[in-house]
Amino acid sequence: MAESVGIAVMGASGRMGRMLIDTIGQSDHAHLVAVTEREGHDWVGQDLGEALGRGRMDVPVFGDPLDAIVNAQAVIDFTTPEATVAHAQLTAQARCVHVIGTTGLADDDLARLDAAARHATIVRAGNMSLGVNLLTRLVQQVAAALDSDFDIEVVERHHRHKVDAPSGTALMLGEAAAAGRGVNLSEVTESGRDGITGPRAENAIGFSAIRGGDIVGEHDVIFAGPGERIVVSHIATDRGIFARGALKAALWGQGKPPGHYSMASVLGLSPMDDGAP
Repeated sequence: MAESVGIAVMGASGRMGRMLIDTIGQSDHAHLVAVTEREGHDWVGQDLGEALGRGRMDVPVFGDPLDAIVNAQAVIDFTTPEATVAHAQLTAQARCVHVIGTTGLADDDLARLDAAARHATIVRAGNMSLGVNLLTRLVQQVAAALDSDFDIEVVERHHRHKVDAPSGTALMLGEAAAAGRGVNLSEVTESGRDGITGPRAENAIGFSAIRGGDIVGEHDVIFAGPGERIVVSHIATDRGIFARGALKAALWGQGKPPGHYSMASVLGLSPMDDGAP
C-alpha cells in the first residue's frame, strides 16, 4: 500500500481501544489521526500520548466523534450499539470505511447500518479473528452435512466484565449453523434454560454463556447425536487478534464500494450469505 491510511479509534481508553492504539502504532500501513472518548472523560481535550502517560503523540482525544471522523480514512469502532449507529451516520457522510466490532446490535440497529452502508463501506463482524471466521465456515459445512438427529449447542466463555450474552461470536456461529440447516436462527434459538424446561426442542440451536475471571474468549460448537459428538472449538488467548483483524479490515476497505461487508470478504472466504454475520 503506497500511502499510510489515517485511522480514528472510537472509545480509546477501554481494553480494545488501547489494543487498537498499539496495533495501529506498530503498522507500516496505517497511522492514528484521532481517538474519541465520551464527553466528560478525563482524556477529552488531551493529547493521546500524554493521556496514556507515554509522552506527546500528536493525536487528539475528542469528545465529539465528528471531529475525529472528519480527517480519517477509516474508523474502527468497538463501542456500544447506540454509539455505533450514530457513528455510522457520520461515516456515511464522510464516505470513510467503518469497521464495526460492536456486539449486542438489535435488528433495528442493523437496519440503520444497512441504510448507512448505501453510502459508506462498512465491515462488521462479531469477531475479527482469522480463526473464528474459519471456524464459522466449518460450522456451516458440518451443520449442512448432519441431519436433525444431531443437536447443536454453542458454548461460550468470556471475562467477568462482558455485558452481553450470547457473545457476538456465539451468534455468528449460531447463524452459520442455521444457514447450514437452512433455517432462521431467530426461530430455533434456545437459551437461558432454568428450572423445569421440558425436553429440548427438535432442531433447536442452543446457547450457553459462561462469565468469569479474565477469559479472553472461548467458543465450542457441539453437534451431539446418537452415540457420538462432534465438537469444534476456538480459544483466544490474546486480545490482539481482534485488533489485528480490525486493522486488516480497515486497510482492505480502502477503495471498496459502499456496502455492508463481513470478515469473510476481507479474508477471501466464500460468503455465508449476502450480509455481514
